[in-house]
Amino acid sequence: MRMKEEKIDFKKEIFSYIKIIVITVIVVLGCKQFLFAPIKVQGASMFPTYEDTDIIIVSKTSKIERFDQIIFQSPTEDELYIKRVIGLPGDTVEMKDDVLYVNGKAYEENYVNRQTDDPNQLRITENFRLEELLGKATVPEDSYFVLGDNRLKSYDSRHYGFISSEAVYGESKLTVYPFSHFYIGAK
Repeated sequence: MRMKEEKIDFKKEIFSYIKIIVITVIVVLGCKQFLFAPIKVQGASMFPTYEDTDIIIVSKTSKIERFDQIIFQSPTEDELYIKRVIGLPGDTVEMKDDVLYVNGKAYEENYVNRQTDDPNQLRITENFRLEELLGKATVPEDSYFVLGDNRLKSYDSRHYGFISSEAVYGESKLTVYPFSHFYIGAK
């Protein structure tokens, strides 16, 4: 009689482990789908903020603000890109003599890679105004103007235009790998 009781307890224990595993998988997949996800950075367009192969955690619930680093569906390829939000809906954006102006206010861009191998390189970012570049004086509603931090090696809004808010996957919140690059929050 004692053997039967142990067998029943063993079945209950196995069932409880299976329940825990199933619940854990559902929670992890739910979080990844709706809250946050890991992404591997590819390329040098965001150097020095991110290096090729850095792994970051992306928040899918953040409110996007100026200078956030966002991940979005590329308008020209079936890939995710990471760039910095420079212009929000309604903003005017101008670059003059390597100084960024948003709505007429000058901003210092400490995050931009200003190193170059070309001693004749006068500017890191060419002069432009949104209207000259993209045919609109302001960033349209539900859109963003984005630039890479490594301006000389970045394919960004200067090339493919505004990013629709619907294309945004999320905002970078945390660099987790390699451990020497570990960082929480925006750089």
